[in-house]
Amino acid sequence: MAVKRAFLSVFDKTGIVELATRLQTLGVELVSSGGTAKLLQENGLPVTPVEELTGFPALFGGRVKTLHPKVHGGILYRRDNEQDVADAIRWDIPALDLVVVNLYPFQQTIAKPETTFEEAIEMIDIGGPGLLRAAAKNHQQVIPLVHADDFAPVLQALEEQGEVGLEERRRLALRAFATTAEYDVAISSWLASQCDTTGELFAKVQIRYLNLRYGENPHQMATVYGDLAPAVEILHGKKLSYNNIVDLQAALELIGEFDSPACAIVKHTNPCGVGLAEQLPAAWERAFATDRTSPFGGIITVNRELDLTTATAIDTIFSELVVAPAFEPAALQLLKKKKNRRLISYDPEYCFPEQQYRSFWGGTLVQERDTVDIDPARLQVVSQRQPTEAEWQALRLAWRVVKHVKSNAVVFTSADRTLAVGAGQMSRVDSTRVAIAKATVQGIRLEGAVLGSDAFFPFADGIEEAAAAGVTAVIQPGGSLRDEETIAAADRAGLAMVFTGIRHFKH
Repeated sequence: MAVKRAFLSVFDKTGIVELATRLQTLGVELVSSGGTAKLLQENGLPVTPVEELTGFPALFGGRVKTLHPKVHGGILYRRDNEQDVADAIRWDIPALDLVVVNLYPFQQTIAKPETTFEEAIEMIDIGGPGLLRAAAKNHQQVIPLVHADDFAPVLQALEEQGEVGLEERRRLALRAFATTAEYDVAISSWLASQCDTTGELFAKVQIRYLNLRYGENPHQMATVYGDLAPAVEILHGKKLSYNNIVDLQAALELIGEFDSPACAIVKHTNPCGVGLAEQLPAAWERAFATDRTSPFGGIITVNRELDLTTATAIDTIFSELVVAPAFEPAALQLLKKKKNRRLISYDPEYCFPEQQYRSFWGGTLVQERDTVDIDPARLQVVSQRQPTEAEWQALRLAWRVVKHVKSNAVVFTSADRTLAVGAGQMSRVDSTRVAIAKATVQGIRLEGAVLGSDAFFPFADGIEEAAAAGVTAVIQPGGSLRDEETIAAADRAGLAMVFTGIRHFKH
């Protein structure tokens, strides 16, 4: 169907002047409201203000502008229904064939900590969602446009064919309904957080961001919903895969633990190595030295601008992703020489959402992110020997890293680097043995190392294995029925042992 009249009312005015100009060139009459009408008039475009269409001014401080039968009737009446057409003629309701609307930025408003309740309420759009829903419902005869990236294909269809096909109209209707659904979820979730009913509501709607080639394996389909852009920017390389995205989040959460210059290497969501130093090249070498085999095909992350020296060292191995807050131009140029390597910059100020989600057969599991740090009030030295200052530094590093290792998890560290990692075994003593075995293969001596464990040692055997390898101090949550046995084992070996009272299971 041809477009003869369009209604335009947008908060985000990106691309709206060009859209309106090309519509006007096609002979489309423009109807608009508020700031959109003013902008179009300032650009020399003939516009019918919505007040002229309805015969009513904007009311109640602008809260009511488009909620009128001449607006919604012009969108909703069926052009192929005799009674609808008769009603439109009787009540002098002109057809609105294209509706261009985006919504008040409610989500961005509530994301600002200084936003008051009243300010948030005023950013709840009422007319916009109504217009979009009406246009989407009648999409066979009305075109709903909510995203600026759809302006160009719609204009191209109108300019080349004189109309927009039904399949495209249905896609645009889907985008409109998805947008209003996401908007309503944001409002209801925010309002729930302001009430005593917090936790009773779970709803989440996200628009498809991109289809992936496949999921964890080639026989599994996968799609990304939401948006990667708030946290990262892909500077080079192929599109991210499902596994890349999962690994990338693990790497970003791990590197976020450190304020001083650091390098973290992740493979299959588990840390392969972490290094701390005053300069990135040394941090990289310490991280890589933990395990010189596993990082191949892994994720390398740093928390400072990546310099050419560090990039040159990283370039000696194949990695799926190299991630940094920024890249020196020479470093970026060097690393771009490998086409399959993805280079990603990230925003170190970005805060991951407070809640995490995981599907199960009956719905969704929701939990708070594990952001708990050591609580000095709960920290207990339970051994006869106190840790030395150097051991305290190493224990602190072990505790930060082990939080990001899949359970059962143990991490051996010195004060500035990981030495061995044991992840995902069915018993804690097996994780300890795996870590020791990996250190042996890498030629790393564990004499003088410390050990961090994500949960308590249920038996003394894990402590005894660690002591035999040369560990001098252990940090663990405590809380086992056999704590006295593990403490006694530590004392027999002369180990210092610290209980945190905090567990860091990661499944």
